[in-house]
Amino acid sequence: MTRILDLIRNKYLIAFVAFLTWMLFFDRNDLISQYEYRSQLIKLEAEKEFYTLESAKAVKDLNELTTDQSKLEKFAREKYLMKKENEDVFVIIEVAPPKKEKNSFLGIELN
Repeated sequence: MTRILDLIRNKYLIAFVAFLTWMLFFDRNDLISQYEYRSQLIKLEAEKEFYTLESAKAVKDLNELTTDQSKLEKFAREKYLMKKENEDVFVIIEVAPPKKEKNSFLGIELN
């Protein structure tokens, strides 16, 4: 028992515990901040990867559009609904069916 009390009264141990507590919880770069920074870094790296791939895809599409006339026509027809003079364009829009409501009191489905 006296050995434990002597250990607790040791000024170096007290200083080390105080320093460790300060560095882990109260410092500007504490553990919680480091965890948040790490998770933000992982998220930003994933976004960087996504945008790098999107950029490469856009450059590839731009190269195809500037070199191939048939690809340019296809792009103009699909994206901007352009047409030649002797053509008709039909736009088909799919509409989701309406949801059926259920009356909870009577258990009846309503349209």
